[in-house]
Amino acid sequence: MFLKFWVLFLLVILFIHGDGTLASDPDPIQDFCIPNPKFGAIKTAHLTILPCKNSSEATTDDFVFSGLKGTGNFTDTGLATIPVNPAIFPGINTLGMSLVRADLKVGGINPPHFHPRATEIAYVVQGNVYAGFVDSNNRVFSKVIEQGEVMVFPKGLVHFQMNVGKKPATIFASLNSQNPGLQKIPSAVFGSGIDEKLLEKAFGLSHKQIGTMRRRFDPKQ
Repeated sequence: MFLKFWVLFLLVILFIHGDGTLASDPDPIQDFCIPNPKFGAIKTAHLTILPCKNSSEATTDDFVFSGLKGTGNFTDTGLATIPVNPAIFPGINTLGMSLVRADLKVGGINPPHFHPRATEIAYVVQGNVYAGFVDSNNRVFSKVIEQGEVMVFPKGLVHFQMNVGKKPATIFASLNSQNPGLQKIPSAVFGSGIDEKLLEKAFGLSHKQIGTMRRRFDPKQ
């Protein structure tokens, strides 16, 4: 019950601003929009539009999601994430929000990354996590946050987490966009096809070192 309370708290706090609501996505024009599986999605540059089914067909189960009870699959950095968007949780469609569960093994990291379309607020369910972000002046705001603490990562700024405790860590985070986007810095730089000579000059690395980084972060290799 305690855990459910904090998850609800995270979802609400993002949208309370003075006496109104604030969301980075367009405000809904109806109470809710449960996606209709009979119709395909309409994709735009930054948003996938899911046509609504008749509101009379909505059920309580559309507004309940149980997929965050366990951990996801771990990567080689010791990170497991379960991102939640309208495709798997119909009830949040058009509400300008999404969420994610992140688990970190001891010493595991969530590499530097950013969300171009959303601010993120993260609540530490368990563990001790070194977390922070870098502003546009290259100033780092970071500290070890513990169980029960919350940290916010402003929209579009690079941020990161690392488990510095002696036990696994779990984080629940909410974002104020149903399509926040995600760019991991290492993959964006070395896995995107940027000209190799530019990377050599930018980072002072040799041809061989650039090749090593590309093999590590380029998903096509």
